[in-house]
Amino acid sequence: MNAPLLKVQDLQVHFPIKRGLLSKTVGYVYAVDGVDFHLEEGETLGIVGESGCGKTTAGMAVMGLTPPTGGSVFYNGHDMRQLDADGLRRVRREMQLIFQDPYSSLNPRMTVNQILSDPMDVHGLFTGRQRNDRLAFLLETVGLSPEQGRRYPHEFSGGQRQRIGIARALALDPVVIIGDEPVSALDVSIQAQIINLLQRLKKEFNLSLMIISHDLAVVEYLCDRILVMYLGKIIERAPYAALYRNPKHPYTQALLSAAPVSDPLRSKNRIILQGDVPSPIDPPSGCRFHTRCPHKMAVCEIEAPPFYRMGEGHDAACHLYAPTQEKAREA
Repeated sequence: MNAPLLKVQDLQVHFPIKRGLLSKTVGYVYAVDGVDFHLEEGETLGIVGESGCGKTTAGMAVMGLTPPTGGSVFYNGHDMRQLDADGLRRVRREMQLIFQDPYSSLNPRMTVNQILSDPMDVHGLFTGRQRNDRLAFLLETVGLSPEQGRRYPHEFSGGQRQRIGIARALALDPVVIIGDEPVSALDVSIQAQIINLLQRLKKEFNLSLMIISHDLAVVEYLCDRILVMYLGKIIERAPYAALYRNPKHPYTQALLSAAPVSDPLRSKNRIILQGDVPSPIDPPSGCRFHTRCPHKMAVCEIEAPPFYRMGEGHDAACHLYAPTQEKAREA
């Protein structure tokens, strides 16, 4: 079996809290606190969870834009934390990012052609006539015309700006693209266009995608496999069909029950969680979800649950599925 294209082991991102005249560290925000996952070649991996769960920070840490506190990120078998500046530059050429906000992620003082040329200048690629052909190709690939390359970002709609952001991500012929909420700032009709564009580009350029989103419908449509995060931890991972058909973790069940359905006549049992998400500054002991879990047991407050196998490629970190609990339910 081939090694995964991207492998993340025990990734941690802790932000220090500083106070006083001497900026003394008095605590940490445990944004990402020990997560493991991998991305296969040609796969689309989704990461979902509530706002503040750490999914965007995990994506930024994988890219190297947010320095990890601990753990390892392997790309094609190379530990990115051990690479020198030249090695990291080569890896970053193959890993690109689509930002959430198509308004603030584009420089308003640069034309579209200048925006798309910027990464080429950094890596010394595509000069002269070759550069012009490349710019025209990128714009046509995302559904814009080459003539629009002379315009500024404010002259485009939100959907068109996101297409420009996608074109910029494609500029260096990447292997992996990480999309941080790539359609959340767009109208619903435009979201569908961008989602279909991403699907087409994945096949056309043989891309591997990592989609970070809170929109469960987007993730279900785009992704082959899904990770569910809660308070800096991954609590369930599964192929998309298994997760949506038979979610196992109580948090995943509540998350999916909150997703709207298109049929107004179809009833849905909504699971209402009590309380608020705990602070990542002082996360609960044991299972981090136990303060809101309707199935909380004594062990949940003491021990962090390991992953239990629910099926092929389907794992859930919940004490409900410990062998002793399974036997008790059978009895």
